[in-house]
Amino acid sequence: MMWPAPQYSHSNHQNVGKANEHQNQQNLKTLGMTSAISTAGPKPIDIERTNELKDCLVPFGVFESEAEMHHRMEVLGALHRLVRQWIRDESLRKNMPSTVADTVGGNIYTFGSYRLGVHHRGADIDALCVAPRHIDRVDYFLSFYDLLKQQPQVKDLRAVEDAFVPVIKMNFDGIEIDLLFARLALKEIPDSFDLRDDMLLKNLDQKCVRSLNGCRVTDEILRLVPDINNFRLALRAIKLWAKRHGIYSNTLGYLGGVSWAMLVARTCQLYPNALPATLVHKFFLVFSQWKWPQPVLLKQPDSVNLGFPVWDPRVNVSDRYHLMPIITPAYPQQNSTFNVSASTRTVIMEEFRIATLERNQHITIAHVNPECYNSVPLNTNDGQPLALPPGSPSLVSTDPAPEIKRNEKGEVVPNYCSMWFIGLVFEKTNLTVDLTYDISSFTKAVHYQADNASMLREGMTIEARHVRRKQLHQYLSPSLLKRERTTSGAKRRHEPPPHAAPKKCKRRADSETTDEVSVLSYNEDSNSSNMCEVSIQNGTASVTGNGTTPEKKPADNNGEAPSSSDRIVTA
Repeated sequence: MMWPAPQYSHSNHQNVGKANEHQNQQNLKTLGMTSAISTAGPKPIDIERTNELKDCLVPFGVFESEAEMHHRMEVLGALHRLVRQWIRDESLRKNMPSTVADTVGGNIYTFGSYRLGVHHRGADIDALCVAPRHIDRVDYFLSFYDLLKQQPQVKDLRAVEDAFVPVIKMNFDGIEIDLLFARLALKEIPDSFDLRDDMLLKNLDQKCVRSLNGCRVTDEILRLVPDINNFRLALRAIKLWAKRHGIYSNTLGYLGGVSWAMLVARTCQLYPNALPATLVHKFFLVFSQWKWPQPVLLKQPDSVNLGFPVWDPRVNVSDRYHLMPIITPAYPQQNSTFNVSASTRTVIMEEFRIATLERNQHITIAHVNPECYNSVPLNTNDGQPLALPPGSPSLVSTDPAPEIKRNEKGEVVPNYCSMWFIGLVFEKTNLTVDLTYDISSFTKAVHYQADNASMLREGMTIEARHVRRKQLHQYLSPSLLKRERTTSGAKRRHEPPPHAAPKKCKRRADSETTDEVSVLSYNEDSNSSNMCEVSIQNGTASVTGNGTTPEKKPADNNGEAPSSSDRIVTA
């Protein structure tokens, strides 16, 4: 039995939304450094997309089964009892009365992906052992380490005492655990003790402060997001994407788990009422355009004067050279991405910006002609031509012609269609490339954005159609095609035609002569030329074309696409 993220329904979300609406509105001013970009609530399509997102994540093992979840809880419970036993024994060894030793307490706190609720199957657990003031780090790495060695469930036990953040690593009954240690300046540690109080750091050494930082940052992130469940599902999706794109690693100069969590948390703050599917879409929209090295902050930094170093480029010269600063929200604030280099930042940003069509390994260039072309059916079922609206270009209809519709008076309603053309350059000639998935993904993304932006109206449609160069006369007027060919031929010795591809891209003309790529077609060979037609029916952005060679079947409407493809159509 899988343990998936919760299913979302319109009625359930309405109930939750009504219960939290007032609280959300109260919190909006405190969520982040700026006000929200949008406080719009979800639409039915957002709920549908969110459930699809959850279903898509299940095969990748991002959700634990119920049995696995309970096993983790049992392991943490056993570790907690061992910590309590060790602190009591150590207290007695230091001549503390047994009645006092029974009350000094001690706790295990989790942080990282497990505490955030986004850990995947088989993931390790980051945890912190918090002890009272009479228990020090030497005791932890001696007597507690010895106690762990005696436990039959503990395997692969190793201590890394000299690390920047000292840690004991172990496999506890099949679960990998990294256990840090922090000693607080308190006589006892109550069971329900909150580590968020900044004054707890007073008089602590740097290693204890660093050890506490993981828990304090994780708890602060959860406190600063408007809806924890939405944040969790969106973060699961982004983490999976980052790992599969090879940009998930703090030590190698990319982003680690806490950095991805803070980026998603910032997206949640900017769109506080959005569902996970929308948050994922907005994540790429926001951070593909982020003006680095402008820092990402989840809140105004706390003004705490305890003497610990904090990230502040106004004071620290070295902080000014950080390329992609993402600042932890708990004192002492630190840059979680100090390892990012110019190269790794470029790689990360490129992954944010990629377009769908360019993900196909056979496509070297996907060039959108920014000019929009409009057309209506030339003939009605009465055989009479339709009049174009004043100022409309004289273009021909698509084939087959769209359905003829009439208003209440029996008058023909023009079926407006706006078209864009995308020229494709392939890496080889005489290549059979199936772009069905790529084009359908692009189409679906445009449709989703149009609906999300409240542009979609009844009767609007979207489709993609494969178009060869010699078929362009079915969509564009002969005068326009002749003009483009003439313009291209006249200018080729002086400058490329408007919107043309680079000079290295060639096409074979009708006369079988070689020419530069024109504004409307990009291909290496007349037998393998491919065009994508992007169109808008009744004012809505759309794409037409099956994206395959002539032998392939038309594209379906399945698949996903990143936000970068949306910008191509709506810009």
